[in-house]
Amino acid sequence: MSDLDIAVACVLLAIATVIFVFGVRPESSDSAPHRTKLDHLMERRDAIYENLRDLRFEYRAGKFSEKDYDETKQSLEIEAARVLADMDVLTGGAPTPATRQAASAKGPRS
Repeated sequence: MSDLDIAVACVLLAIATVIFVFGVRPESSDSAPHRTKLDHLMERRDAIYENLRDLRFEYRAGKFSEKDYDETKQSLEIEAARVLADMDVLTGGAPTPATRQAASAKGPRS
C-alpha cells in the first residue's frame, strides 16, 4: 500500500465517522423505557398466580402442612391484591372494597 492509499482510507474513515455521529438521529422509542410499570405489574401478577398454583399442587402432594399452606397462601393473596390495586391505580380503575381491604393488610399473621 502506498502512502496515498493510506491517506485516502483515513479520509474516507473520517468522513464515514462524521456522517455516522452527526447524521444518525435516534428515534424517540430508543430513549423510552421498554417496560412500563404496568408491564412490570402484570408480570408480577402472573408470577404470583403461578406461585399460588404451585403452592396448591405441592400442598396436595403433602409437601406443606396445613398451617404453612394457609400462611403462604394468605401472603401470596395479599401480595396479589396489592399488585391488582396498583394496576387499578395506573389504569384509572376504581379498586373494589375487597381489593382495598387486602391491599391495606399488613401481611400474614405470625
